[in-house]
Amino acid sequence: MKILVHDYAGHPFQVDLSRELALRGHQVTHAYFHGDHGPKGRLHRTSSDPVGLSFKGVSLPRPYDKTSFVKRRFDDVAYGKAVAQLVLALKPDLVISGNTPTEAQSAIVKASRKSGASFVFWVQDFYSIAASKLLRKKMGAVGAGIGAYYSYLERGQFANSDAIVVITDSFADVAKKWGSAKDKVFTIENWGTLNEISPLPKDNDWALRHGLGGTFNFLYSGTLALKHNPQLLVELAKQVKGQANVVVVSQGVGVSELERAKNEQSIDNLILLPLQPFADLPKVLATSDVTVATIEPDAGMFSVPSKVQSYFCAQRPVLLAAPAENLASQVVRKNGAGIVVDPTDKGGFLRSAIQLMKDDALRIGAAESGRKFALNNYDIKRVTDRFETVFQYAIDARDVRKGTS
Repeated sequence: MKILVHDYAGHPFQVDLSRELALRGHQVTHAYFHGDHGPKGRLHRTSSDPVGLSFKGVSLPRPYDKTSFVKRRFDDVAYGKAVAQLVLALKPDLVISGNTPTEAQSAIVKASRKSGASFVFWVQDFYSIAASKLLRKKMGAVGAGIGAYYSYLERGQFANSDAIVVITDSFADVAKKWGSAKDKVFTIENWGTLNEISPLPKDNDWALRHGLGGTFNFLYSGTLALKHNPQLLVELAKQVKGQANVVVVSQGVGVSELERAKNEQSIDNLILLPLQPFADLPKVLATSDVTVATIEPDAGMFSVPSKVQSYFCAQRPVLLAAPAENLASQVVRKNGAGIVVDPTDKGGFLRSAIQLMKDDALRIGAAESGRKFALNNYDIKRVTDRFETVFQYAIDARDVRKGTS
């Protein structure tokens, strides 16, 4: 098939899927937003890549501004139009799109229908639910009205999808309701890139270059938005000052909060670094003694922190502050890959951090359990088998819809 994989964020595991699809003989274009500054995978061709794989970074004429709702909204519309033009130009057999702002996704769905492509909605989170909660808090009744509009758009996208992939069963009920058909919803959990991230020595050249050799390091790697509660990282750094570092390799609005706290409170063990090249990620993760992930209660039902999968691949124990029902919480707890605490329990979070810092056997066991889970569940060949099943369903659904079956 001729496939357009559109992942707005350009995350590593989506790139992993595109490479495997191309290895199987599909002609794959992997499109992403060039202006998004979040964690990225290997978004360029290498000598080992199949000829059927190409990458397309979609750009906007001005820098993307997440701090202004009005500017962001117009940029999302412009981005959607740009990807829609790409769909119409490529004329793929199938489009799969995820991580995409609601209004941009609407344009992509419409262009897929117009071009005759099957459309698969890859649900990484529910943008309209997240936007509704945020806007209601910021703008009251007006925000609630805007949120209702986004919900209307997203429901239409689900209904007009030929297949829907959700990353956790907890998303499935909403997807089935909005998608107007239960049998077109498939659960495929996110995975870590085992072929890119493997366990490495802690005192590697990246660690030494940043002065992190020979110290105990809590590490947070990935996007840090307000839904990730950066204040927990501030409190952690204050708690372990003189005993350990809290290393944050990140970008996002939460980083500004950390910078302010670090300067105002003289938290010299709070080490703030920008996102590193993907090729360095295994060394970055290896530098940690304990990896950290957080997500707020309101976000826990519509978002799953994908950084945890990378932590598993790197064989590092996880300290996770997330709601109990969140998929990441369930996996960490069930597999003994670390400690999970309620995101509102600051005391429990700090006590758990100290417990992990002092208990070598607990850290080693949790790290090995996380790596074992990754080896058993992150085989890209098995994952791609499942996606190809979804793609065939979507192609058949399109043919029925068009009356060509």
